[in-house]
Amino acid sequence: MAEVRFFRLFAFQLGSKHGPRGNSPPTASIHILDNYSLLNIFYLYRPFTLGEDGDDESRLSGGTSRWVLEHWWLKFTHVCQRWRSLIHGSPTYLGLCLVCTHGTPVMDMLAHSPPFPLVVELFGDITADEEAGVIFALEQRSRVRRIRFQLPIPKLQMLIAAITEEYPILEYLIMGPSIEDHSSVLIIPEALQAPHLHHLSLIGFALPIGSRLLTTATGLVTLNLRTNHPFTYFQPNTLLQWLSFMPQLETLVISLIPVRNLDVKRQLTRVLTTHLTLPNLRWFVFQGVSTYLEAVVHQTTAPHLEKLQISFFNQLTFSVPHLLQFMGRIENLRFGCARFNFSRDEVHVEVYPDKKVEKYALQVRVFCWHLDWQLFSAAQIFNSLSGMFSEVERLSIDHGKHSRSTEEDNEVDCSEWRKLLIPFSNVKTPR
Repeated sequence: MAEVRFFRLFAFQLGSKHGPRGNSPPTASIHILDNYSLLNIFYLYRPFTLGEDGDDESRLSGGTSRWVLEHWWLKFTHVCQRWRSLIHGSPTYLGLCLVCTHGTPVMDMLAHSPPFPLVVELFGDITADEEAGVIFALEQRSRVRRIRFQLPIPKLQMLIAAITEEYPILEYLIMGPSIEDHSSVLIIPEALQAPHLHHLSLIGFALPIGSRLLTTATGLVTLNLRTNHPFTYFQPNTLLQWLSFMPQLETLVISLIPVRNLDVKRQLTRVLTTHLTLPNLRWFVFQGVSTYLEAVVHQTTAPHLEKLQISFFNQLTFSVPHLLQFMGRIENLRFGCARFNFSRDEVHVEVYPDKKVEKYALQVRVFCWHLDWQLFSAAQIFNSLSGMFSEVERLSIDHGKHSRSTEEDNEVDCSEWRKLLIPFSNVKTPR
C-alpha cells in the first residue's frame, strides 16, 4: 500500500508537469523529475505518526502508530545515488530521524548512519540488549527528538535514570507504566530539562519540588499529568505555578488520585493571586474533586476553550461558583443541546453547541453508584452552572439499568428532578 501511495503521488506530479494525457498511463521515466518535484513527492509521502489525522486522544498519546514508521525514507535511499543524496541532503525539510526501538541494533545504526535526530520508543517488555541500546541512545542528549515508553515499572525506572541533564531538541516525552501499579513511585530526575519540549505526558510520575522540566518548557503545547499514588500528588498552587510558564498550551489534562475536598481546602492557605491567562488553550480535562478544580479555575482564563471535560469521584456535595465564572470568560461559548445518561456507576452529561454538532463542548461525569446519589450530584452541579444553559432547546435523559438492589434502595425525590431541570427552562424538545 505504501508503494501504491508513492507512485500515485509520482503520477500526479508527472501530470501536473506535463498536462493531461487522457486515459493513457504515464510513460515518462521518474528520473525526468527535477529535484524540487521529487522532494515534494517525498515530503507528501511522509506518514502520520503523531496522531495528526486522528482524534484528541490519539494526539494526546503521541499517535496510535508506532514511531518506527519514521524510517519510511530508508527504502528510497536504496533506489539510486541521486535519491540517496537528495534525501540525506534535506533532513530538516523531510523530518528525517533514526528510530531506536525493539530489535534495533542501536550502536551499529548510530555508527553507520548520518547524525540525524533520534526517536526512542519501547512498549511492553524488553531484552537486556534492547535496554543497553536505548540507554546508549538516551545518552546522545543533543540528538534525541522524541521519547515514548510504556514499560513495566522496574524497566522504566532503569531507563528514567538515564534521562537526565538537558535535552536541547527534545519535543515529545511520553512515559507511563504498561501495567497499573500503585505500590511503586516513578520520579522524574530533578536535573532534567527540555527547553524545546512541545508534548509532555507523564502517567504515575512524581515531579520533585526543584524539577526544572516544567519551568523550562515554555513552548509546551500539550500537558498530560495523571497521578496514581499519594506521593505523586501535587497541590493546586503548584500546578498554577507550572502553568504560568506555559503561554502556548493548547491541551491540558489533569487526573488526580481521589482525595477529600477537606484535604484540598487545608492546602489552600496561600492561594495564587496572579491571574493566569492561557490564550491558546482549546481542550481542558480535569479528573479529581471539585475543590481542587475550583482552586485552579478561580484565577484562570482560557478565552478560546472549545472542549471542557470534568470528572468527579464519589463526592456528596458540590459547590462550583468559580467554574461558572471560568466558563463565563470563554468567548463564543453557547449550548443548544444536552444529554444526561444515568447508568450503573455514573451520571454522564454531554452538552453540545447545537443538535447538528457532533462534538460536545462540555462533558461532566460523576462516578457514584446509587441513582439518588447521581441525581443529587447532577442537580447540585447544574444548578450552580444554571446561567450557562438558557439557550438549550433540546434535552434528553436516559436511565440505564441499575442493579435490582440499587433500584430498591432508591426512592428518588421528585424535587431533585425539578432542581435538575430548572437550568433548562427554555427547552422545547425534551426526550
